[in-house]
Amino acid sequence: MFTGIIETLGEIIEIKKDKDNVHITIASSITEELKIDQSVSHNGICLTVVNKDKNRYTVTAISETINKTNISFWKSGEKVNLERGMKLGDRLDGHIVQGHIDQTGKCVSIQDKNGSWLYTFEYDTSHKNITIEKGSITVNGVSLTVVDSKTDQFSVAIIPYTFENTNFNTFEIGTIVNLEFDVIGKYVSKLHSNK
Repeated sequence: MFTGIIETLGEIIEIKKDKDNVHITIASSITEELKIDQSVSHNGICLTVVNKDKNRYTVTAISETINKTNISFWKSGEKVNLERGMKLGDRLDGHIVQGHIDQTGKCVSIQDKNGSWLYTFEYDTSHKNITIEKGSITVNGVSLTVVDSKTDQFSVAIIPYTFENTNFNTFEIGTIVNLEFDVIGKYVSKLHSNK
């Protein structure tokens, strides 16, 4: 379980294909604090630490994860948003984030708002995921509030701190991102569709 509040950025050092799996080695300032078998959110994807050495650690993604996320677009040298699982008793500063990506989305607009940024993302509605204005959404692991919601698009406002401390500052038009829709909204939508 995560909150969507990014702790730090990690740098992808190596990506190795192994049958249908991918092993990703990442350098990070939190590596020494990690342990084998620990879950860490990488751009919103919950991945398990399988190896660590000095300031680097390795996680493995299986085909199910690769097919639902933007991992196939990752490259060496790229920065990823990192968050360790929340501890019981911690404040929930973002919202309840599972680390289970629902689908990917595409950045279709970036507007400089003179001190903040408005990002618009488009997504495939065939998965029946929804957003609502003022509701929560997770983009690449970052807990955000939906500013504008349409059938197949939503916008989020990014403050300077988030822009500087996440990989949002690397996004361009066409960037593919991981989306995790609000878990409460998913349950409500499922209940409504069963009527």
